[in-house]
Amino acid sequence: MARDLRGFLKLLEDKGQLRRIDALVDPDLEIAEIANRMLNAGGPGLLFENVKGAAYPVAINLLGTEQRVCWSMNMEKPEELEELGKKLAMLQQPKPPKKLSQAVDFGKVLFDVLKAKPGRNFFPPCQEVTLKDDQLDLNQLPLIRPYPGDAGKIITLGLVITKDCETGTPNVGVYRLQLQSRNTMTVHWLSVRGGARHLRKAAERGKKLEVAIALGVDPLLIMAAATPIPVDLSEWLFAGLYGGSGVALAKCKTLDLEVPADSEFVLEGTITPGEVLSDGPFGDHMGYYGGVEDSPLIRFHCMTHRKDPIYLTTFSGRPPKEEAMLAIALNRIYTPILRQQVSEIVDFFLPMEALSYKAAIISIDKAYPGQARRAALAFWSALPQFTYTKFVIVVDKDINIRDPRQVVWAISSKVDPVRDVFILPNTPFDTLDFASEKIGLGGRMGIDATTKIPPETEHEWGEPLESDPDVAAMVDRRWAEYGLDDLNLQQVDPNLFGYQVH
Repeated sequence: MARDLRGFLKLLEDKGQLRRIDALVDPDLEIAEIANRMLNAGGPGLLFENVKGAAYPVAINLLGTEQRVCWSMNMEKPEELEELGKKLAMLQQPKPPKKLSQAVDFGKVLFDVLKAKPGRNFFPPCQEVTLKDDQLDLNQLPLIRPYPGDAGKIITLGLVITKDCETGTPNVGVYRLQLQSRNTMTVHWLSVRGGARHLRKAAERGKKLEVAIALGVDPLLIMAAATPIPVDLSEWLFAGLYGGSGVALAKCKTLDLEVPADSEFVLEGTITPGEVLSDGPFGDHMGYYGGVEDSPLIRFHCMTHRKDPIYLTTFSGRPPKEEAMLAIALNRIYTPILRQQVSEIVDFFLPMEALSYKAAIISIDKAYPGQARRAALAFWSALPQFTYTKFVIVVDKDINIRDPRQVVWAISSKVDPVRDVFILPNTPFDTLDFASEKIGLGGRMGIDATTKIPPETEHEWGEPLESDPDVAAMVDRRWAEYGLDDLNLQQVDPNLFGYQVH
């Protein structure tokens, strides 16, 4: 298994999913423009080997398809991610086993946890070169600026590592950082995130907060850091569970923090509580520019890196983007956890086009009237990451929720807007959602697109149209006889049906 960035790049190249580009490219706007065209087409990952003003190559779009995200998790199919979700669900809410097989399964998960404990590397590759104080110049990094209205250059795929000054518990998050000077950057994190909590605790004790930024890490670690699952486990342990073995960590040169030993770059610095600078605007995942906010300032005093390091980056924006592909994979991981919280849910899907969290489609095994509404309400409160989901559409279990044609048919044929649509006004909301009349406060909509049963309806529901099973089986047997076996009916071009998908 690839356990560092270089191993993953080799894996992609071996599978024909990496393009090396030796033409001179500018990290200001040009790299993002090229990558965006690749993302829209589901194209390969890119490695720019000749970057203007920089001595280091830039890798981007490595996680630009669901398949490549699966490869980063050492898996082949998205369905395998649900098995990982079952392990996490078992750890989140362990239940006393009622059968021997359940006890065995839980024992296997505990053994996986033991294997996942991080290890220590005393001669880490990430410290092959050390630059301190006046030697440090962040302008040496090939930081990109994705959009013309962006305030400056950014780091997007760095692991931001902090520690609780009271308990010593580390937090690993993926936050955007803006270059402010040769040795300073602002960090943009929400107040509920672990790094922000650690800064508040440090401020209460009159201490600076130590911060390390690990750049160019194994993509599996990025997945672990981006997983907001409420389990009392560190992100390093998550990563070990994801990868099947513990992450090799190394002590920072100047900080009491640990970082992935195989990182390409590591930045070491501190935040003085109360020291802030303006951060933004930048293009964000909603497809618009965000606002300008006073954000904590990190003062860096040390940078270490591997010999001939590679810089890994990405950028936000209207889907498809790499963050949307990560969300699709996380959707699979969440599914068993959500089923454990809301038992009637068969499956759920967060469409990429709905920004990966604004709309959810849920299928249920309907057994009683009003169940669809109950499932929608339960979904909103099941996990913290669904707090900002604006629309929940509930369908029957026989609807393929990942086929928009089936979902639209269910809404069109099974919904009476007066009876089946309900709205919750004035609920806490995403401050980046400009659609809300008041920023931070908005409404939610639930849509019951299930087949109605009394007393939800006073009349008989029509019988769905289905093929005669005997005739269908006969046609299957005779398909080659018809001379049609050369046609692949599993690959459907939506443009043939009036869509314009480019």
